Amino acid sequence: MKLQHITIFIVMVLFFSCTNDEKIHIAQKDSSLISYVNPFIGTGGHGHTYPGATMPFGMMQLSPDTRLDGWDGCSGYHYSDNYIYGFSHTHLSGTGVSDYGDILLMPTNEINFNNGSNGEKGYRAHFSHDNEVAEPGYYKVHLDSTNIDVELTVSKRSGMHKYTFPTAENQVVMLDLVHRDKVLDAKIDKISDTELVGYRFSNAWATDQRLFYVIKTSHPFDDMLQSPPKQGMPGARRTALTFINPNNEPIYIKIGISAVDVEGAKKNLETEIGAKTFSAIKKIAQETWETQLEKIVIESNDLDYKTNFYTALYHTMLAPNLYQDVDGRYRDMDLEIHQSDDHKHYTVFSLWDTYRAAHPLYTIIEQERTNDFIKTFIKKYESGGIMPIWDLSANYTGCMIGYHAVPVIADAYLKGIREYDVEKVFEAMKHSATRDKLGLNYYKEIGYIPVEKESESVSKTLEYAYDDWTIAEMAKALGKTEDYVEFTKRAQYYKNVFDPETQFMRGRFRNTWFAPFDPYEVNFNYTEANSWQYSFYVPQDVSGFIELLGGKDKLEAQLDKLFTANQETSGRNQADITGLIGQYAHGNEPSHHMAYLYNFINKPAKTQEYVHQILTTLYKNEPDGVSGNEDCGQMSAWYVLSSLGFYSVTPGTNEYIIGTPLFDKATINLENGKTFTVVANNSSKANKYIKSATLNGQDHPYTFISHEDIMNGGSLVFEMTNTASDWGTKDAHIPVTEIMEHKIVPPPFIAKGNIAFKGETTVSLQTVDKEAKIYYQLMNMLQAEKPDFVEYTQPITISEISVLKTYAQRGDVKSAEIMTEFFKIDPNLKIELGTEYANQYNAGGQNALIDGIFGTEDFRTGTWQGYFDKDVIATIDLGSVKDIEYIGVNFLQDQKSWIFLPTEVEFLISTDGKRFTSIRKHPYGEITPKEKPKVEEFSLAFKGKKARYVRVIAKKLGVLPEWHLGYKHDGRSWLFVDEIEIK
Repeated sequence: MKLQHITIFIVMVLFFSCTNDEKIHIAQKDSSLISYVNPFIGTGGHGHTYPGATMPFGMMQLSPDTRLDGWDGCSGYHYSDNYIYGFSHTHLSGTGVSDYGDILLMPTNEINFNNGSNGEKGYRAHFSHDNEVAEPGYYKVHLDSTNIDVELTVSKRSGMHKYTFPTAENQVVMLDLVHRDKVLDAKIDKISDTELVGYRFSNAWATDQRLFYVIKTSHPFDDMLQSPPKQGMPGARRTALTFINPNNEPIYIKIGISAVDVEGAKKNLETEIGAKTFSAIKKIAQETWETQLEKIVIESNDLDYKTNFYTALYHTMLAPNLYQDVDGRYRDMDLEIHQSDDHKHYTVFSLWDTYRAAHPLYTIIEQERTNDFIKTFIKKYESGGIMPIWDLSANYTGCMIGYHAVPVIADAYLKGIREYDVEKVFEAMKHSATRDKLGLNYYKEIGYIPVEKESESVSKTLEYAYDDWTIAEMAKALGKTEDYVEFTKRAQYYKNVFDPETQFMRGRFRNTWFAPFDPYEVNFNYTEANSWQYSFYVPQDVSGFIELLGGKDKLEAQLDKLFTANQETSGRNQADITGLIGQYAHGNEPSHHMAYLYNFINKPAKTQEYVHQILTTLYKNEPDGVSGNEDCGQMSAWYVLSSLGFYSVTPGTNEYIIGTPLFDKATINLENGKTFTVVANNSSKANKYIKSATLNGQDHPYTFISHEDIMNGGSLVFEMTNTASDWGTKDAHIPVTEIMEHKIVPPPFIAKGNIAFKGETTVSLQTVDKEAKIYYQLMNMLQAEKPDFVEYTQPITISEISVLKTYAQRGDVKSAEIMTEFFKIDPNLKIELGTEYANQYNAGGQNALIDGIFGTEDFRTGTWQGYFDKDVIATIDLGSVKDIEYIGVNFLQDQKSWIFLPTEVEFLISTDGKRFTSIRKHPYGEITPKEKPKVEEFSLAFKGKKARYVRVIAKKLGVLPEWHLGYKHDGRSWLFVDEIEIK
């Protein structure tokens, strides 16, 4: 009997211990979470966010517009501005390209169809941030110029304006459909004295965006006054509504929008708002946001930390955007109307950014929505022929690189999120990876993208390789052996752009390394980055990367150099490269995983140090509080995950790499009803290092946790300290990503030798695989039969125009064959350049203009020599006086890229190199806008001229024309020249 009482006592103690332990480890909120959201964070600097009212992942973003164009006007709002043009209903959060700003409404006190941007009197109004309030689902501002108070709130596809005028007279609201983007067609129909309907079709980033609307007003308005359409904008309208409001009550305007039709907009408005009051809609919106933010509850005594966190969490929930009416209809990539009751359809997928952290975050806190995202991808594939890379309003924007819908799907599938047609989605994944566009044809054939064939070749090769690894992992899970083998091989193609001498990822230009090489140089080989910022991008095979470098100590040394390097970049100005710690650029996505790589080499304390530095210095509770474009939630998702204590370095592994927790306590409330809590004991600004960790009460020496650990619920408890410890430093406890099967042999590269040469050139071949043998075939262009391949044992001498084919082989594994043409320059020719070309557009260097290699219409392929804001002065020495019959030179025009034809080209000749005679001076006519790139030849055929020296002078345009977008930024022109021919 006594024993039984003891047993019951022990069970009760254990029960209450578990219960108390669970209560201890669940974070509690001390106030409403929406009170910690500051929507003004990111509206300054280059954050490109907006402060207005929206719902989580909603279709409508009802926000003020303070800026009409320019890079820092992408969201329509910038904190440094003093005037509001009005309040439009669609906005992008943190993008690097401008669009949206549809259906502008602006209350004012007189009719004026000019918006005021030209400096003349207009309907824009001055405002002060002192009289501005922004909260989740709600925005308010006082317009100083007119003394009108404006309040805004929203539902998912609809919204409400509340205008409080100072008097009952002169109550005017401007409706502007011409605002911001180029209007293709627009219409306003008056249904009654309180209702308008219509549409706006526009062209910007999305080249054919279609939006329909219905507007209902609380008070009647007089007959509309409309401005006439502007030339080139058929049907565009601006309308003035004069309200009848003798008692000076607040004017309420309800609006519904739809991408389908007016009926869809009406149903959206009636279903979501109907007869509800402004305060009721605001209450619903803010309660919805509170529920959303409760997905993660944190405890911290630092108000800025809490504000930064909940604003970041809020920003992760602004996109993708719902793009479907309440009745299930939506417009898809074929621009036709489709119906689905099986899923919610979305748009605004900034996948190059968001696959890294935002979508992995959604696999934790938005699993149901993730299923809908993937169903959306399938629908876009079926209607448009390809899954999106960056889609916007049923348009493919052609922006960014990779096929990053693929890792989003694979990561979700491997985490057990599978409520969609798996076979169909795998078909779409393979389709994305097997097309012949964007350099994929070269990538598939030879394992990398040559510089001369496709722009951003290094970045594309690296990101394709990662995407392919996620296809391989999903194929393996599905039992698709052939696909697994193929894509595992492709996942190793990163090795083909690794230069063992410099230890950097470099462009391969005609199978040589692009030179001269400067890892700080921002050029066309990389996407919004330089070699520093892409040379660590091998998340799928960090072990293989370490092997290329020569060991963990080599990776550590490279990472140390990265974070301590000079912060200056060279080459092209790239506004996205911000938030620099050395050459680590947190303001742009390619750097986001780098601080966590120290965990892979047994140095987690360095990860903790740099992650803490990024969290506490590059995110701030102020308008300029995001170190780069917010990018539809990616910048914020990095903060959310990293501040919790872990990050998704390699989506598709189901592992998160541990950094350092920022908060005393944080609880993730999962959709399965469970909770996962992270506790940081002894946490402080000084105590950023992890001394030890436990997972669900068990010792956790590992510097990573699994997705399953989180989804099963429980607690991860860290003991923090102010000095680096030996926690997580043993080999058994570090994360590993490694490709063990189906190892490839990288093809050889030309380590020394000139593609275009005089006399002869000596060619040395190398491969990064030290165990592989190299074979080559050298064929003179005059040979009738191809010689056999022979093993490479010593440098090769080439003295004639030739073709060199090479491959490497290890055992039975053979690399791709690479063919390189060698060009022989007339040994008598010499060229002297009187002005300096830009290195990133050197086309091969000093002899590029006489090497026989011609440029194409893509300036980024490395075959054009570029001069920024400079004339081109080139003097060719023929070696002796000769009869000249022809002089020709090619120029490129690509106005969107600021590349213009010269204003004047002159040919001069001389027999002594001192006295030159002009034989033709050709002034180009008026510079007019041209949409497409074009190669233009300037030439002169003649007889009876003798000369030894030929000089070509091409005059720059200089300041860009007023009609060019770059004019407002004091933009200057480029001259791109290639191949001076003399016969």
